[in-house]
Amino acid sequence: MVIYDRSPSASARLIDEFDGGIGWLAHPDEAGMRASHALLGDEGGVWLFDPLEAPGTDEAIDALGEVAGVVVCSAYHARDADRFARRFDVPVYVPRWLERVSERLDAPRERFDGELEGSGFAVREVSPVPGWSEAIAYRRSDGTLYVPDLLGTAPPYLAGDERLAVYLLLRPIVPTDVFEGIAPKRILLGHGTGVFTDATAVLADAIATARPRFPRALLEGRSQLRALVDAL
Repeated sequence: MVIYDRSPSASARLIDEFDGGIGWLAHPDEAGMRASHALLGDEGGVWLFDPLEAPGTDEAIDALGEVAGVVVCSAYHARDADRFARRFDVPVYVPRWLERVSERLDAPRERFDGELEGSGFAVREVSPVPGWSEAIAYRRSDGTLYVPDLLGTAPPYLAGDERLAVYLLLRPIVPTDVFEGIAPKRILLGHGTGVFTDATAVLADAIATARPRFPRALLEGRSQLRALVDAL
């Protein structure tokens, strides 16, 4: 199975549907399961997180409301953000510490720290090792947590019966402090379908067992190493 399908999407699969948000897989059959999300902001307006183009997604987005902006939350998730920004005539919002992204975007950009205006989301920096830079986004008002790369439910992330897992190479040094004070009701991900049941407990388990399960994950993690090479 291909890790990341770079061809144009033939059809999307909707995921993570809830009141005020949807997600989709532009290439449902790829192992890396790159997920995109459209989330209604606290003050109205729809925010697109790390989106990939796929047939039918514009209609699903329009059903939520008017697009307020596109958000890139990982140094490796420029994806199709600029195409969506041009289509909906909105800027691409990029956390100030994501330097690699700007050179890959052909659209107006807005740099921000902390709160993403009008969305209700606040972002926190995750830069645990050189070359790794992302932002997790958390909205306290409804307990929605978005994690682009550090956590995932796509097959390359998981070992054994895990529901949610830390990225293989970060298991020994998982940055636990970034999740302080976060108790999510739902976890949306840049890779894989979201967690909607017992989200806080599932998050705690993924963090607590990341290091102990590293040896097993390493034995089973060849596809994740291939995914890293493909992403780079």
